[in-house]
Amino acid sequence: MAKYRTEIQQMMFVSGETAEPSAETTTLIEAIVQGQVHEMLRECTALATRRGSRSLSTDDLMMLIRHDRAKVSRLRHFLQWKDVRRSVKDSDDKGGDAGADVAGDADLAAGVVGGGGGAGGPVPEAGKKAKRAKVDLVWDVHSFFSENPPTLDDVEDEEEEEMNYATLQRLKNADERTKDMTREEYVHWSDCRQASFTFRKGKRFKEWAGFGVITDAKPNDDIIDILGFLTFEIVQTLTEEALKVKIAEDLYKKSTGGEPQSHLKRKRERGLFDPPEEAREPIQPSHVQEAFRRLQRGNNKARAMLNFTRNVHRAPLRLI
Repeated sequence: MAKYRTEIQQMMFVSGETAEPSAETTTLIEAIVQGQVHEMLRECTALATRRGSRSLSTDDLMMLIRHDRAKVSRLRHFLQWKDVRRSVKDSDDKGGDAGADVAGDADLAAGVVGGGGGAGGPVPEAGKKAKRAKVDLVWDVHSFFSENPPTLDDVEDEEEEEMNYATLQRLKNADERTKDMTREEYVHWSDCRQASFTFRKGKRFKEWAGFGVITDAKPNDDIIDILGFLTFEIVQTLTEEALKVKIAEDLYKKSTGGEPQSHLKRKRERGLFDPPEEAREPIQPSHVQEAFRRLQRGNNKARAMLNFTRNVHRAPLRLI
């Protein structure tokens, strides 16, 4: 049963889909996202079991996306500023600079979890004065030693450079999608940027994700926030890839006369009562299925090694 149709429609609208998708399309996307979350929980549970723990940690989730350094850097920034917000609330609750810092971090957290790209954006001056806690990852070299050299705040590492580049790309795409919008349309688009599977839906999301079924571990707030960020990214990636599939299909139909089978058919000329070309049709389930198939393509080396054998190659599910 679909539970997040409205949220998925909003995420697809932010990702470039201007038409209203059908219920079959949103249900299919929700099923794919749910399958991805189930796979993440299985792998995280296996990682926790290897280190002798019954509870999941943020390192287990970060381990799954360690190859996407821009995404890892965004999540590290989110956890850092979330710690600042927690420490400011505990130390000073009088308002003033502390209140501005908390407000600035709330906007930042909403941008990261909601997929709005706030992690790479400017940070308020009050937030810059607060000291961010260093979020170390278990595979970092300096985590192997008890003492570490002092870090320089003004030096950016490769992860931050990739994060900044990815942020600029997201801002460029957002500018292209919103440059022709009216004020009311842009306000609606901005509200859709805050769509989330987890915001104020913690209990429903835990049941939907499979906590208590796939894993007995009880997630903390950081894990729920990271899963909320990753689910937004999955919907966005699926939508963008499905749009590419739809554009390629429309171009093919336009060049061949409308039907994929008519390779030798003469191109049909536009009639008087044909709908305008600017009219956008929504993404169909077939486009989402093809997009998912493309995103699941990986290294075919393992399949090639099974040539001339009777073994069946079953590729594992790839995380989007």
